[in-house]
Amino acid sequence: MRSVLQVLIGVVAGFLLAGLFWLVSRLPAGQPIELQPAPTKTPIVVNVVGAVPRPGLYEFADGSRVQDAINAAGGLLTDADTSAINLAARLEDGQQLVIPFTGGSVQGTNSNSSLGQSTTVPSSGDLVNINTATLDELDTLPGIGPTTAQKIVDYRTQHGPFQRIEDIMNVSGIGPATFDKLQNLITVGQ
Repeated sequence: MRSVLQVLIGVVAGFLLAGLFWLVSRLPAGQPIELQPAPTKTPIVVNVVGAVPRPGLYEFADGSRVQDAINAAGGLLTDADTSAINLAARLEDGQQLVIPFTGGSVQGTNSNSSLGQSTTVPSSGDLVNINTATLDELDTLPGIGPTTAQKIVDYRTQHGPFQRIEDIMNVSGIGPATFDKLQNLITVGQ
């Protein structure tokens, strides 16, 4: 009986070893799973020009409306004409949103159609004198927010009036790119 028991244990051990060998030697089937990041939509870019305090390029989520673009550009100026604007219209990538002034004109907008760009060039009466402007007046300039406007006031208090418009680049936070947006909008007076 003992020999039968030994044979039976040998057979069971053989099956266990064969099963273990089969599991270890088996190759994985299929390709490994790779986790991908969730797809994100690229923002749309809109150029807002005309009767807004801070014209320029702004990024929005797909499905944004004209009102969102106006809010991003600082709202409407008092002489803006909204009768020709559909504030609920959806924005499209690459769109130029023109906010007309009262009287139907878009003051100071020169369009360069070959490049798809526009620049704002105000008349000499619309220039902001960086030596006398208030914080609110400075804040209306593109690329200048409340913090930078305060830095401009602090700079001219400490160093005296600006001699040339290029001197505004001495203010912390205003570099050549910001100056390019400002140079046709500012003056140092006479």
